[in-house]
Order: sequence, then C-alpha cells, then structure tokens
Amino acid sequence: MVVDARDSRVSPRAESGSLRNHVGPGEHSAGVTEQDVADRLGGQLIRLMRAIGRTKSHIAKYGPDGLERLAYSVLFCLVHDGPQRTGKLADTLHIETSTISRQTRSLVAHGLVERRADPVDGRACVLAPTAEGVRVFEENRRNRNRWLAEVMAEWPADERARLTDLLELLVSGIEESTAEKSTATAESN
Repeated sequence: MVVDARDSRVSPRAESGSLRNHVGPGEHSAGVTEQDVADRLGGQLIRLMRAIGRTKSHIAKYGPDGLERLAYSVLFCLVHDGPQRTGKLADTLHIETSTISRQTRSLVAHGLVERRADPVDGRACVLAPTAEGVRVFEENRRNRNRWLAEVMAEWPADERARLTDLLELLVSGIEESTAEKSTATAESN
C-alpha cells in the first residue's frame, strides 16, 4: 500500500495492524519532506480535536452534577498544581479572568473548591480543591482513563506507551514554543 503523507484519512494501522511499519523519527520515505510530515501531523491534530469535540458533544455541555465542562479544567489545575489565585488560573488555561471567576463561583457553590487566605499575602485569596472536589476529579479521571483504555484495547502495550511518550514530547514542544513566543511578545511591549 502506498500512502500519501498528506492524506490525513489513512490509518497507520490499516494494513499492518501496527504502527511499527511506519517511518521512524528523523527518517522519511522517499520524497517526503519535513513540510509533508508537518502537514500530515496538522491534519491528524485537526481530526483529533474534531473527535474530542464530538465526544464532548455526546457528553453534553454540562456534566451530571450540573457543572460546565470548563469547570472541570479549573478543578484539574487546582488538584494537579495546588491552590492558586484566579489570575494564575486564567493564565494557565488561557481564558479571561471573568470566565475563571464564573467557573470558580460554580465550583464553590457545588462545594468542590474553597477560597483560602493567600499564605504569602493574607489580603488576597487562593482557590483550593475541597476533599469533595478531589473525589469528583478522581472519579472523572477514572472515567476518562477507562474510556481511553477501551479505545486502545487492541493496541499492543508498547504502542500505547509509544503514543504516550510521543504525545508528551509534542505537548512539551508546543508549551516551550508558546512560552518563548509569550516571553518575546511581553518583552517587545
């Protein structure tokens, strides 16, 4: 089977049932350029975002507890990174502070997040997950992980691990690039 590197519809598992037959890092099939690889990756990322969007629309905008899905992103940051101020959350999630404030009001009303005095500046407050917030976060994480395990159930373990490693590498590269551009923009202003 000849695969056009720009065809984002072709599954790498199509004939072989394995990712192993694909060209490795730093290698290219005859005539395939870095731009071709970047174009194919871009197409796959768009497909991934669309698939995630469809999954989210099946779940609906609101979770079973009435929280908007965005509130779970706020809760994730607080559980994962610890208590923090609203401004830091807005920067982390790349969302307006007013949106974070609305989400945190909902999380506080549901008893998942609490406001505490900032240990550095007692006049300010930080947001922190409650025990119930951690429980809800863990339940959602287990559900997500169960779903991902089902999606990849037929994949060999080494391919699941490889995908995870490559995604970590990609996300780290994107984060570094974004941070460098943000720093350069801030310095030019």
